[in-house]
Amino acid sequence: EQISGWLAKNTNTTVSHEWIYQHIYTDKRTGGDLHKHLRCQKKRRKRAGDYDRRGKIPNQTSIEERPELVEKRARIGDWEADTIIGAGHQGAIVTLVERKSRFTLLKRVRRRTAVAVENAILDLLAPYQAVTHTITFDNGKEFANHQNIAHQLQADVFFAHPYAAWERGTNENTNGLIRQYFPKGSDFSTITDAQILFVKERLNDRPRKCLDFHAPKMVFSLYPSGCT
Repeated sequence: EQISGWLAKNTNTTVSHEWIYQHIYTDKRTGGDLHKHLRCQKKRRKRAGDYDRRGKIPNQTSIEERPELVEKRARIGDWEADTIIGAGHQGAIVTLVERKSRFTLLKRVRRRTAVAVENAILDLLAPYQAVTHTITFDNGKEFANHQNIAHQLQADVFFAHPYAAWERGTNENTNGLIRQYFPKGSDFSTITDAQILFVKERLNDRPRKCLDFHAPKMVFSLYPSGCT
């Protein structure tokens, strides 16, 4: 759909997404590797009891108090944050996704500690502080320093309900896209900054159906203080 939609919007070529799938599967039957670029469609397993075991982070502000315009994606500057964990819980990738544009920022941390994650978020959002109004986290303890993050960025911070991944659906979906490049079981200690940059650019230059087949980078750059 991304290829078909982009071609229809930007060229005079019309190709149905079903034809593209058939081409990929024909290629696979003849020994080709186009199918390896398809996104995996695996069911996510609920991590029962995770939040209960980790305890509650003090001084949280519930997502219920988040302004309605954030839910409506009415502006640029409302972010969702999460971490993707490497094999053996060794290392993690901090992910930030802007809700309206789907513009994505990534940074690898050696340890998923509150200090390391705080520093990563501040580094990632410092260039975009003018368009950082809110950040929505899950209940992972790596976000325990949320008050300092809010203070440094002059942003409002909110927490989703436990076991409610759909409340940060934009981030969850983006993490699924990232897993196409770094599947579960990947050793994050061997990932380079160049690889992280490559994935970030791939995601931000990717035409998205939800953006009328525009790329996140373009949508984000249309607004003041957006990316260049």
